[in-house]
Amino acid sequence: MTTETDKPALDDRRWKALGVCLTAGFISLLDVSIVNVALPSMERGLGASEATQSWVVSGYALAFGLALAPAGRLGDLRGRRQALLIGLAVFTAASIGCGLAPGPAWLVMFRLLQGAAAGVVAPQTSGLIQQMFQGAERARAFGFHGSVIAVSTAVGPLAGGLLLHASGTDDGWRWVFFVNVPIGVAALVAGHRLLPRLPVPGGRREKFDPVGVLLLGTGVLALLLPLVQEQQWQGRAKWLLLPLGALLLGAFWAWERNRTRVGDAPLIDLGLFSLRSFTLGTLISLTFFGGLTTIFFVLSLFLQNSVGYSPLAAGVTILPFAAASAIGAVFGGRLVMRYGRSLVVIGLSAVILGLLGVVLAVQLVPGEHVGWAMALPLLIGGTGSGLTVSPNTTLTLMLVPVRRAGAAGGVMQTGQRIGSSVGIAVVGAVYFAHLANHGRATTALQFGMLTAAAIVLLALVLAVADLRERRAHPGDDDLAETPWPGVGESGAGEKAGHGA
Repeated sequence: MTTETDKPALDDRRWKALGVCLTAGFISLLDVSIVNVALPSMERGLGASEATQSWVVSGYALAFGLALAPAGRLGDLRGRRQALLIGLAVFTAASIGCGLAPGPAWLVMFRLLQGAAAGVVAPQTSGLIQQMFQGAERARAFGFHGSVIAVSTAVGPLAGGLLLHASGTDDGWRWVFFVNVPIGVAALVAGHRLLPRLPVPGGRREKFDPVGVLLLGTGVLALLLPLVQEQQWQGRAKWLLLPLGALLLGAFWAWERNRTRVGDAPLIDLGLFSLRSFTLGTLISLTFFGGLTTIFFVLSLFLQNSVGYSPLAAGVTILPFAAASAIGAVFGGRLVMRYGRSLVVIGLSAVILGLLGVVLAVQLVPGEHVGWAMALPLLIGGTGSGLTVSPNTTLTLMLVPVRRAGAAGGVMQTGQRIGSSVGIAVVGAVYFAHLANHGRATTALQFGMLTAAAIVLLALVLAVADLRERRAHPGDDDLAETPWPGVGESGAGEKAGHGA
């Protein structure tokens, strides 16, 4: 039995355990973008072809996205502490393999393993936050989590540029992977000491769903593959995979409904989607990441290929977005319990304003000084990103029962990966098409930023619609619709204000 004198020590340990989770999440998300600036170094030092370079980037994203939902469910069933530590250990070992790779094929193989391990880590982080914290503390924890997402996504090009600058262009790419090793080892040691051995929510009686894993995995793969390989696979036949993916996901939905009907535990409890907060939050996350990820993709290409910035200079240019995102996420975590969905509306509006500011900046200040002109718009957009990611995550997962938190987090993050892939494919197509047809990089960037702003606008429309619905029917909340008895285990009773 826990005494009052034990409580401060337990509280302190929870926040230290959160630090372990966030560190693991940071390095797994950092590897989404850090390798982009190292691709020329891989070509020179390893002889990596264009196809290999494409798989180094897209293979990680594919494996990451495929592992998320099954890994989240596995953590729900077998314990999130164990799943996170195993995922982190495999990720660290795969990073060593990538750094030591003697040839392109080995690099791609270890990169796929690294991505799958990252997909195991990610849903455990959100699940452990759900399990360790409640109410305002949970919102604060998700604020730090959102800060890590924002920083790791935006700081990748800067970190990669610094490593290449310090270690040279021929073998500098290896240090992009080796940098994970000391961080991963330290997080593993700390995790064994600090991560709490929490009871498995709901017990261990439920069985895994291998057929559901197969249907979901092949469906997500069919959706993602033509998107992440859009530039490399020529012709239109690749787009036939999209309707195939939709059919497979439809079969997955029918299979899961049948398992629920006969009393077997599904891979993803479809009752989650009867929660308006979860469904809308996941859709907002999907569309927002469709615009967010493309900002760094297009800006990095423009600054390095057209303006002539080094990878390091390009990373420094994007730094205001990363710094503002981190600060905005922390404040968002503290304010979401008071302002609810209206905070997400403010954040999304600021992101759109920042993107429009970038469009104006490159028009007014062309040439090498464009980075300075972008600083203020990127600062505004970064602040908006922080005020979006953290509060939306809190609101999306707030009413999800703890025993489903891993699977729910996996679904939400799978949506983020799909949104990112769709956004990069769409915005990249706009950017490259205009560049090829007109040869004007500035105009190509402007059209790319406007397309990204239009994608973020879809997220804003969803958030405004939800906000208006809640204001029109303030008593009609998710608690009345929750399909699980005892939903209080999720902390549902500590609801955020819904945009008053």
